[in-house]
Amino acid sequence: MSDFQAAINRDFGLIAELVRLHARASPERPALVDPACTLSYGALDALMDRIAASLQRDGLQAGRDAIAICAASSVNYAAVFLGALRAGIAVAPLAPGSTPASLARMIEDAEARILFVDAAAAEVIGDAAPGVARIALDGSAAGRTLEAWLAPAGTQPAAVEPQPSWPFNIIYSSGTTGEPKGIVQGHGMRWAHVRRGAKYEYDADTVTLLSTPLYSNTTLVVFFPTLAYGGCVVLMPKFDAAGYLQLAERHHATHTMLVPVQYQRLMAHPAFDAHELASFRFKFSTSAPFNAALKADVLKRWPGGLIEFYGMTEGGGTCILEAHLHPDKLHTVGQPAEGSDIRLIDESGREVARGEAGEVVGHSAGMMVGYHHQPEKTREAEWFDPAGKRFIRTGDVGRFDEDGFLTLFDRKKDMIISGGFNIYPSDLEAVLRGHAAVADAAVVGVPSEQWGETPVAFVVRRAGDDTTAETLLQWANAQLGKTQRLARLQLIDELPRSPIGKVLKRELREHDAR
Repeated sequence: MSDFQAAINRDFGLIAELVRLHARASPERPALVDPACTLSYGALDALMDRIAASLQRDGLQAGRDAIAICAASSVNYAAVFLGALRAGIAVAPLAPGSTPASLARMIEDAEARILFVDAAAAEVIGDAAPGVARIALDGSAAGRTLEAWLAPAGTQPAAVEPQPSWPFNIIYSSGTTGEPKGIVQGHGMRWAHVRRGAKYEYDADTVTLLSTPLYSNTTLVVFFPTLAYGGCVVLMPKFDAAGYLQLAERHHATHTMLVPVQYQRLMAHPAFDAHELASFRFKFSTSAPFNAALKADVLKRWPGGLIEFYGMTEGGGTCILEAHLHPDKLHTVGQPAEGSDIRLIDESGREVARGEAGEVVGHSAGMMVGYHHQPEKTREAEWFDPAGKRFIRTGDVGRFDEDGFLTLFDRKKDMIISGGFNIYPSDLEAVLRGHAAVADAAVVGVPSEQWGETPVAFVVRRAGDDTTAETLLQWANAQLGKTQRLARLQLIDELPRSPIGKVLKRELREHDAR
């Protein structure tokens, strides 16, 4: 048995040590690629040592301290993340699109000792977090340059042995409005993601193309397994459909993670079918609703398996839909993954009977330690069964079918209660998408004196279509039940989305209020 195979078979191990094993076995094999450079495993391992040693030199303590990274995806970004892990330092990857005030709160909450930035992110942050040292990943004037900060080539860090419960990263769930919540994920949780990698054919020949950002858990669930198994990660700092297809063909990509809106744009690109994509083994999706018709189109026209993950950054169980194996279940998010205990509960916290709808709660080995410095928020996110087993509440409403596949209706907070009836926006959105003029749609609940709440639709028309809002409203309401009918329908050029493709329904409610 090889050293790598022995390491990956352990109940717990370290991703940084797997990188070292690959560096010793195949130092010239590419590990990371961005538009500016390619880094081999040997070079990555050496750079991780220098980064870990530099953090130790600056007094950061393993298992206790954290750094923050706020930048576009790059080889240097990835290397700093991995080097910090080698030193046992937690990483808080922050969204550059957040407001300066939110970024300042996140940096303070993470108690980040050092902030790694690029020029664009530094401009957004401005004077926020003035007491935190800044290192410029891109060699700009955003801070001390990475090269100047690094310990000399060949420097070896002191050996560190992180424990499963040690913080691996702190992912912030609210970066645009509200008080950010730092989700602390342990080394044990990330190792659980790595261990399932063999099922999806990660190996030394893997080439994973990533256009979602490295601050998102969406990206990290495939980023780390790729490197753990000795594959190559191609980083695309900003997604565009044409550029993505060119990179996929050029690098013979085998794996990718995309959010549903990216699949939508790729499948609609006029040159999609002209590209050679036969190298793909698996394509993954998560983070936002993925409609069945789009999944079917991907299966029909894009080689390789299609896997949808349903879960939360907080952890607490995962459902997996192997769409290529279950083409009759594309309306679902699949079945609970091995080791995941997924249940449904009612408003009183009692489990519902099979076939009934309820809030999704989950338990698994991959669960957050808690929200950083927010024990009350942590308690609100937990549910315990009568035996005392800990689950994480998702806030999603769903139902299991007779085969154990989970169908989601909506976020609990997005459910509309109109005249005492529960209305699931996803049902209305599915009807709207059935009209030939509709490219995209979202439905939100707004206050109503008569009904308490009433549904309002926002629709993006297909390019060149001139169907009126009134025509679409009348058509939709003719298809809907009496209690579901839309009060208004507004045409909009584009739905507001987060960087990982989630529709920002709060912004739509504010738009309607104006």
